[in-house]
Amino acid sequence: MTTSTESTTAGATSASAPILVADNLVAGYLPGVNILNGCTLTVGDGELVGIIGPNGAGKSTLLKAFGRLLAPSAGHIKLGGTSVRHLSARAVARRLAILPQKPLTPAATSVRDLVMRGRHPHQTLLRPWSGHDARLVDDALAATGMTELADRDVTSLSGGQLQRAWIALVLAQDTPVILLDEPTTFLDLSHQLEVLRLVRRINADQGSTIVMVLHDLSLAARYSDRLVVLHEGRVLADGEPWQVITPEVLAAAFGLEALVITDPASGRPMVVPLEPTTAGAAESDSTELASEQSDARSDVHEGRRASQAG
Repeated sequence: MTTSTESTTAGATSASAPILVADNLVAGYLPGVNILNGCTLTVGDGELVGIIGPNGAGKSTLLKAFGRLLAPSAGHIKLGGTSVRHLSARAVARRLAILPQKPLTPAATSVRDLVMRGRHPHQTLLRPWSGHDARLVDDALAATGMTELADRDVTSLSGGQLQRAWIALVLAQDTPVILLDEPTTFLDLSHQLEVLRLVRRINADQGSTIVMVLHDLSLAARYSDRLVVLHEGRVLADGEPWQVITPEVLAAAFGLEALVITDPASGRPMVVPLEPTTAGAAESDSTELASEQSDARSDVHEGRRASQAG
């Protein structure tokens, strides 16, 4: 794991070739008020990265800078080895798709028409709509389970269905990199799980590089292969979920006293916030709890090896 006191360049946890690089970014929305303060992060090709951190840490700002929606005042961003400063907005959109936190849902628009918008960056006067575009839209609808709903008005969809339609749009855009800004916002738990399972499947089946901002720490740990913690506009911690989701990092980033236990369903870390009156008692049991967590993780790994061997 890398921390704020160590080098955070080149995504130290990734052995894959870098596809998205932020180098010492400084960015904000008002003159002299910076949200990102020297943020450095590298994402490898094919990674599924979750970005977590307290409100105002710079999570959404980083995604906007990656997507060329916000120009940094210092530092630089590379997409596929090329500085985004040297790429047009259309060229960036052909390589990177971004789903904002609160996309504006258009009225009187079918699901298919919404998904078709993902092909706009690839069309020009000399290259109008083609059969290839239609196939990519059909594939995106199928991948997100929206084929049967393709003719429905988007305003008639449930929260989970609507989010799947938006994800189908970014899939139709057919880019190697996908950025998702809090894709589970305003969804109930069952729909959150539905969307995150879809994201994992897209990463596994299509090899897409996915960077997603999430607020729920336990879900971020369950559905991300790598976690990055932002704090005050910089990377505070970066590594695999068990390396990052620790009581020390949670205290430093969120001011949160919490137990970190093993999620019995996934074997990933799960956060249990403590009430102030129970924090002292929990601390006295920390050694025993750490031993139990280690045993539980060992059991999970042994079970997986046995299953693979069988």
